[in-house]
Amino acid sequence: MKKKLYSFFLIVLALVTSPFLIRYLLINKKVSFLNSIYFNFPGIINKNKTCSRLDALLNQTLDNSFSVSIVNKNGTIISSYNDKVPRLPASNQKLISSAYVLSKYKLNNNLKTSLLKKNKNNYYLLGQGDPDLNYENIIDLISSVKENKIINFNIVEIDSKLQWPKGWSNTDKLYEYGSPITSLAIESNHSKYEDIYTLKNFIKNYLKNKFLNSNVNINFVDSRNKFYLKNSIEINKIYSNPILSLLTLINSESHNFTAESLFKNASNTWNNNDYIKLKSWLKNKGLPVTNTYFADASGLSRKNKITTKLVALFLDKMRYSNDFKAYQSTLSIMGVRGTLAKRFINSEISGKFFGKTGTLSDVFALSGFLYINDEPIIISIIQNSTNIDKEKAFKLLLDIYYTKPCK
Repeated sequence: MKKKLYSFFLIVLALVTSPFLIRYLLINKKVSFLNSIYFNFPGIINKNKTCSRLDALLNQTLDNSFSVSIVNKNGTIISSYNDKVPRLPASNQKLISSAYVLSKYKLNNNLKTSLLKKNKNNYYLLGQGDPDLNYENIIDLISSVKENKIINFNIVEIDSKLQWPKGWSNTDKLYEYGSPITSLAIESNHSKYEDIYTLKNFIKNYLKNKFLNSNVNINFVDSRNKFYLKNSIEINKIYSNPILSLLTLINSESHNFTAESLFKNASNTWNNNDYIKLKSWLKNKGLPVTNTYFADASGLSRKNKITTKLVALFLDKMRYSNDFKAYQSTLSIMGVRGTLAKRFINSEISGKFFGKTGTLSDVFALSGFLYINDEPIIISIIQNSTNIDKEKAFKLLLDIYYTKPCK
């Protein structure tokens, strides 16, 4: 009888204390497999705990064009300002889309560009949007083409209507940062004079000069209908830089083409411009996606809408990912690297903020991890206004650093 009572007491004790124990283990990241479970768990362990000093700072500093969320190392929202207002995030969108890509790949994976052959004279060039693909790579690939009386060379590409996500302005499309997103691109289509049609002419001229007595036919074929690739054989291939390197290009240098290209590969959406998988991925982790909208992976679209609360809680949950160290390593570093390299150089917060800027007309965003005494505070700041004040956002970051922490 005593044994039964003792066992019953232990069970009750375990049930009562387990939520507190689990929270303690999660907050302090004591058990790696538990962290991994939580990262993929459809919920968040979060509570609001007001820090009056930070609240006063936000209320005295900001107007209604700003939204701010601040989360402490325990995952607690300690201060906020308009944090549920949907805003245009600009390139802060990349914080989320790059993490999605990271969840689908290993760090040393690569994108591949292939040359396939079917029968004696049919060739297919198939790409995955390698942002660094250049003419030397193309020559290396098509050097495997063999002389024949007739050479049919096919470039597998997406529908031209899908080259830009929804919400990219016609003005943006004129500049390098708004380059068309195609699965085959010479150096990310950065030059309007180096598009896929230029690539087609380059391949045609190369093959005609090499095989003077051959009849060379160059065509585009729709990437949606790959039945024609049945029974084809891969005869040559080249690989991109590793995924980790490409993610650094996305987050540290804010490269739009790479953000879109990697997301399309990770989500298998080259043949549509639907980003519902990104929103569903966040929702399945229990993150607040109500009233949010995702129109692209890079943040260039004017149709995107997210909240600072979502960004901050998402970044907090990323700390439980097995790949968090790699993820954080891809971000810009204050005063050191990327889009933040020229900010606060040699200041006390130089090297202590790992994050991402976001800039569009009428938009500025700044989100990431601010380390104070080696402990992270997560901060997300977004301003949507016809009178953008970047300096106010950066000063706010500095003020937060110097504000006495709340326990």
